[in-house]
Amino acid sequence: MTTTIYGIKNCDTMKKARTWLDERGVSYRFHDYKSEGIDRGHLERWVEAAGWETVLNRAGTTFRKLDDAAKAGLDREKAIRLMLEQPSMIKRPVLETNEKIVVGFKPELYEPLFS
Repeated sequence: MTTTIYGIKNCDTMKKARTWLDERGVSYRFHDYKSEGIDRGHLERWVEAAGWETVLNRAGTTFRKLDDAAKAGLDREKAIRLMLEQPSMIKRPVLETNEKIVVGFKPELYEPLFS
């Protein structure tokens, strides 16, 4: 199974997810979208699988710093555009396997994928 985990290197949630994978001997590739970027195709796939409301991290500092006009009228297309412009607005981590896309980290969501 091919596994890729997407996020930002210094994020605490990313560290927890990577530690969880490492402790279970799960082989994965880490994609830091702050340094490597992210393309529209990935975001569209994630939004299709989980919904833009889940993929867009509205609780994060980057989103909260936006002016009200940028936050107004959010929909799928506007959310994707914001995340392309500022990947820090993508909820972390995004885990992709051959079969599934999981947004965020909870051990109970990861466990069935790797048991």
